[in-house]
Amino acid sequence: MLSSQDLHFFYVVATSKSLSAAAKKLNVTAPTVTQRLQSLEAKLSLKLVERDSRQSTLTASGKKLASRCKAILDDIDSLTDELKDQQNSLSGTLTVLAPVGFGEKHVAPAIGAFYQRYPELKIRLLLSDHPDKDASPESDVVIYIGELKNSSMRRIVLAKNQRLICASPTYLAKHPPILCPDDLAQHQCIGLLENNEDTLQWSFTHKGDGRHSNIRIHPQLVCNVADAVKVWALEGLGIIHRSEWDVATELKHGLLEQVLPNYQLPDADIVALLSTTERDRPRKVSVFVDFLKQRLSDLNNQTS
Repeated sequence: MLSSQDLHFFYVVATSKSLSAAAKKLNVTAPTVTQRLQSLEAKLSLKLVERDSRQSTLTASGKKLASRCKAILDDIDSLTDELKDQQNSLSGTLTVLAPVGFGEKHVAPAIGAFYQRYPELKIRLLLSDHPDKDASPESDVVIYIGELKNSSMRRIVLAKNQRLICASPTYLAKHPPILCPDDLAQHQCIGLLENNEDTLQWSFTHKGDGRHSNIRIHPQLVCNVADAVKVWALEGLGIIHRSEWDVATELKHGLLEQVLPNYQLPDADIVALLSTTERDRPRKVSVFVDFLKQRLSDLNNQTS
């Protein structure tokens, strides 16, 4: 008979690229993983994984077991939560995937506060330049900002977020005025690569008459890290396209100024992506999402 430890072990193996990667997650040696996997296969009299030195591939039986593992483990966690509900505690493991910059500045502090409230819960925060459920299938919650391409995920808006373009007062004083999007062709625009989006095309809508403009920039400075791009803008090297949450402090203190305030860029709400319906969602996930949404309500107050 399979135990919950067996299910947890195999789920880690199934969501890892190789047995070596699984060993790192489990904090054991690769031979230990191989031996335990062999024991599990012997218990079931089934071949679960085809493996070599570089990667492991699930067999048909392995795929079937993996597809059920997460749901069963979540059910166990939910039952544990329900039994402990009178003590207002959560247990098990919560895995959160978030963008690097936003994750460092907002999600990590929120998780710290959440852990203090629920110290029996083990929390894993994974930060990525490309937060995507497919790249991290073990994630319970994916925090996402930008154009949403995976429509199969349940989407909960955590906070409203606008995008805007801005530059330092020094840069703006030394260059021609920017009255419409077409004027950007005369300026140094800085590129940020993120979320596999076409971030070098900037789309504008006039707030008054609704006119649309799509401007493709040709930057000389490009980076995939938002903080580096903001540093260049603060040094007066060009114009950046950023989320409001990321530049709110600099705008407030006059270190950056909004460019083309009469135009609106596409919204990029901060959302939680979930693979389960509300009815089937583990309590730990629902409680965390509600907690994070409340924390980020302060973010809207700061940027409004």
